[in-house]
Amino acid sequence: MYAILDIETTGGQFNEEGITEIAIYKFDGHEIVDQFISLVNPEIPIQPFVVKLTGINNEMLRTAPKFFEVAKRIIEITKDAIIVAHNASFDYRILRTEFRRLGYDFEAPTLCTVELAQKLLPEQISYSLGKLVRALGIPMADRHRASGDALATVKLFQILLDKDLEKEIVKAHIKTEIIKGITPKLLDIVESLPSKTGVYYIHREDGKIIYIGKSRNIRKRINQHFTGTSYKCKKIQLEVFKVTYELTGSELIALLKESEEIKINKPIYNKAQSKTILPWSLYAEKNNGGYLCLQIQKSDGRKKEITSFSSFQEAKNALFRIGEKYQLCQKLNGLNVTENECFQYKINACDGACIDKVEVELYNSRVQQLISDYLFDHKSLIIIDRGRSISEKGAVLIENGIYKGYAFFDLNYQISNAAVFHNILVAMPHNRDTRTILLQALRKNKRMKVVYF
Repeated sequence: MYAILDIETTGGQFNEEGITEIAIYKFDGHEIVDQFISLVNPEIPIQPFVVKLTGINNEMLRTAPKFFEVAKRIIEITKDAIIVAHNASFDYRILRTEFRRLGYDFEAPTLCTVELAQKLLPEQISYSLGKLVRALGIPMADRHRASGDALATVKLFQILLDKDLEKEIVKAHIKTEIIKGITPKLLDIVESLPSKTGVYYIHREDGKIIYIGKSRNIRKRINQHFTGTSYKCKKIQLEVFKVTYELTGSELIALLKESEEIKINKPIYNKAQSKTILPWSLYAEKNNGGYLCLQIQKSDGRKKEITSFSSFQEAKNALFRIGEKYQLCQKLNGLNVTENECFQYKINACDGACIDKVEVELYNSRVQQLISDYLFDHKSLIIIDRGRSISEKGAVLIENGIYKGYAFFDLNYQISNAAVFHNILVAMPHNRDTRTILLQALRKNKRMKVVYF
């Protein structure tokens, strides 16, 4: 759990400042679960330049609660949480100073979004909160007020969590729980998980990820791990300390994340993931007569496939439909059609005679059109899919046929503005696995919106 906060002060000499406003949002890594916002009477005058900056003046604070009146609520909302702030050393110092005046030693682990942004957004010119939120297209109201700045920090922190592919932030959080002696039971873990689409991470006690998976129902899938009797399930049941997750809404983004994060984190129980995702592929090869023939073959990394399939039968079914759509010869494509298949696909058996009536160039142009339709080589497009909430969408970027990564956005401005879109993008490498996943998704999922540019 994270307590994301922002504090406005009176200004003045070091360690003599007083708090004028505080906002704390309790964030579970996915959504805000609690919040506390209040003006605070510092009992000392506000510096004039601070009044101009924040708009908070002495008169506004005359009837506001003093710090000792809100201290208990601050302790409650920050309990067992990591303090997150933009320039955390300042906010944490101010908070500790105020508690020290009350004779209480306030301590909590902290995370600074300035330091995280410098690591995870290295291309940024400035790391001030105002310039970062503009660069990332984060909507912001009430700049230099505690609530507005803290809420913008929540949005920024969520983007930083997305970009942390090595899961260093989450691992650090788990280590704080170990120090506190928190050891959840398997049933407690399952009950804490959502029945939604995303990627999940099974951690052992030192925070290390031992398994990564994706599911359309994370809770159900983890329950299967915890009740399974296979060797892998039993090992997971013995070693699991915590399960974290990232919702995606989009199954496509979940697949892409799972594929890449397994390569980065190398979980010990994900060995099966190193195998080819789709073992059967469709290739176009010329025969002795110069005709381009479609052939179903075992996936071969040395050759460029048109598209790939999880089984031979799936590939064969697709080839029937493709042949019909593009008026291709079944015999050239190696389909020995049975009577049952003729009835099933409403086609006629082919003896190859149809080829005599079609010139090689015309026939091959049909195959080339098919290849162009199925491949996204040299094309630039954005695939828009579901997001993690009703107000959000997921986007996958392909530039000149190369997969660049994914992002989540609330506003169309964030993807229509190229600079902002590239800033919020979670960069991913283009490889054989991601290309296969994308081709499969584009072929199968008709609900996704594809925008070419």
